[in-house]
Amino acid sequence: MTDHISRRDLLVGGVAYGSSLWLLLNLPRPLAARAAEESSRPLVLTESSWKTVEAITARIIPTDHEPGAVEAGCTNFIDKALAHEDAALKPVYKTGLAGIDAVSRKRFEKPFAELSAEQQDEVLLAVESGKVDGWPAGDVSPAKFFEAVRAHTIIGFLADPKYGGNRDWAGWRVVGYPGGGHHLGGYSPAQMMGKEKITAAWGKEV
Repeated sequence: MTDHISRRDLLVGGVAYGSSLWLLLNLPRPLAARAAEESSRPLVLTESSWKTVEAITARIIPTDHEPGAVEAGCTNFIDKALAHEDAALKPVYKTGLAGIDAVSRKRFEKPFAELSAEQQDEVLLAVESGKVDGWPAGDVSPAKFFEAVRAHTIIGFLADPKYGGNRDWAGWRVVGYPGGGHHLGGYSPAQMMGKEKITAAWGKEV
């Protein structure tokens, strides 16, 4: 899904979302954070829907020489978000996940999670465009569902790990963000100007 633009450019630049993405990344999610701290078990997603969401996120931010959405635990972030602060999106996911499987079965006679990466990309591109056969009638358009999952995936990849995603600081490592310096008393002017090293959240100097 990101072949035409580098993943780093997509994530750092926020091409699709701009300031809106920045606001979402910094939106307080205390209930989701508490749930993520307590357990990584699913709260909203079923075993089947978890696999489908994970397969979608894996195509939005694929794994290559660097970790992707799967390694970062983006599906866990989505589950905890839907269980709490983003509960209003549960109907979007319920309809969307049923729709994407319906489209996949119509095209390839298999559910989305069982398709090849190339087939999954074909389905997602069609869903993103909003022009797809087999999508169930209703208030949730394919494009609306795709935008919701894409936004959640990127947020889960880049938001603070306490919310259930960005596992092992995978997203921050990819984009070169060392994490907030508040635990160290903030960054010095020399660090801000790149003249001195910064100790990243995972303990490495960058």
